[in-house]
Parts: sequence; C-alpha cells; structure tokens
Amino acid sequence: MTEPTRSGFVTFVGRPNVGKSTLTNALVGEKIAITSAKPQTTRRAIRGILNRPAGQLVIVDTPGIHKPRTLLGERLNDLVEQVLGDVDVIGFCVPATEKVGPGDRRIAASLDGYPRAKKIAIVTKTDIAERDQITARLIEVDALREDWDAVIPLSALTREQLDVLTDEVLGLMPKGPALYPEGITTDESVEDRIAEMIREASLEGVRDELPHSIAVVIDDIAPREGTDLTDVHAQIVVERDSQKAIIIGHKARASRMSASVPASVSKSCSGPVCSLPCT
Repeated sequence: MTEPTRSGFVTFVGRPNVGKSTLTNALVGEKIAITSAKPQTTRRAIRGILNRPAGQLVIVDTPGIHKPRTLLGERLNDLVEQVLGDVDVIGFCVPATEKVGPGDRRIAASLDGYPRAKKIAIVTKTDIAERDQITARLIEVDALREDWDAVIPLSALTREQLDVLTDEVLGLMPKGPALYPEGITTDESVEDRIAEMIREASLEGVRDELPHSIAVVIDDIAPREGTDLTDVHAQIVVERDSQKAIIIGHKARASRMSASVPASVSKSCSGPVCSLPCT
C-alpha cells in the first residue's frame, strides 16, 4: 500500500540577507525570487512550487523581518506576519557566519504567535563558514526555542543538505493532494517575473547610489518578427527626478545594468530576449 501524499505551505523567516530567497530558488530549482546584497529586496510574497514523489511544497518567499524605520518597512513586516499565520511550516534562518543577535532572538520569540505552524531552525551559508562557526550557530539556534521539530545546517549554493530539509518539511505537512498541477514552479506571471528581474539588475547596477524606491512596469512583451527573439519594453519608475540620471546612466552604469538582464529574462520568455528598452 502506497503512502498518502502530503502538501502544504512553508515559509522561511529571519533577518534581511540571511539567504531566504536564495534557499527558495535552490529548492524550486530555478530563479523565482530575486536576490541582492541590499536588504529588503523582496517586496511581496512570491510562491514557488516543489514537487516530490512524497508530495508538494508551496514555498512562500517573504521580506526579511526588521525594525521598521519607514512606512514601507512597516508594510513589509505586516506582510510577513500575514504569511506566517497561514503556513503549515516555518523555517527560521540564521547564517552560519554571524552570531545569533538580538534581532534573531526577537524573531524566534515572535513565533509563539503562530502555534499552529511546525517550526524548523535552519543554519544557512555553511559553504562559507568554518566548522567551529557552524557548530556554534547550531548550539545558539537550538537554544532559542524548545519546540524546534528539527535543526538543519545547509548551503543553498552547494545544495548540501537541501534534500534533508525537503524530506523534513514534507514530513511535517498535512496529508492531502497537490495544490498545483505538476510542472508548475511558480504562480507568478511572466510579466511579474521579468519586472522583478529588471528591478534586481537595477539594484545591482546602482546599489551604492539608489535606495529601494524603484519599481518596474512592463509595457509590452512581443516576439521580434522573423526571429526567435523577444523584445521587452519596460518603464523603470523612481521616487524623485534626481534619481533618473542614476538609472539612465552615468559612465558605464546603464550598460552594466542592462547586460545582466537578458539571460534571466530569456528563460521566462521561452526564448532569447534581444532588448530591454526602458523609459
């Protein structure tokens, strides 16, 4: 007799830049959430779908939890709290390279507000940590709560222990059928994914000059006649007129930004993207 399949929702929480989006992408097997060295890159909940013979995981990527200093920060924290109240499993992330601090303790304690969800502690970025650092983080994280269902060290970049995490999370999910059809990796539209990739490239290209007051609007996605290329026309919207020059280009900045987009966008468009005119 075959075991019944399991399915449900999991989200990863922690301070900004602890590797949540990178972990989500690694588990799904493709880039569905953008990443950046700047904190608060993730602006909304993004769902990635992981299918296994034993069941299906819907991974909800959320912004990092932080002490808000702006209205945007408050809204992002509110979004995380809403997601936490709806998921079946919460993965609390701490990087192996950084000692557990007050922010980590505050977030771990706040999980008391979500008694329905199972909880797993995850020590990320083990590929760039020394063995004694990993050991110290595991001890520190384990001491934060008494109700961890598991404490798992892993590396999203080298994929070390990802299967262990997947099996553990699936085992904690309720029994039930898949929530999404097989073969789907995200419920994000192609337009939304391309807009996020352009925003990621914009942040990387000007990260020292431009705050996160940037948005991208897709005007048109169309195949180029007589070729297998796809043209994307988008608007990059900034908060102030003074920021336009930073995005439009100073010296080589604009070319660096545009050059990092097409390879990622091509996968979503099912073909090469030739140009990304931005107005």
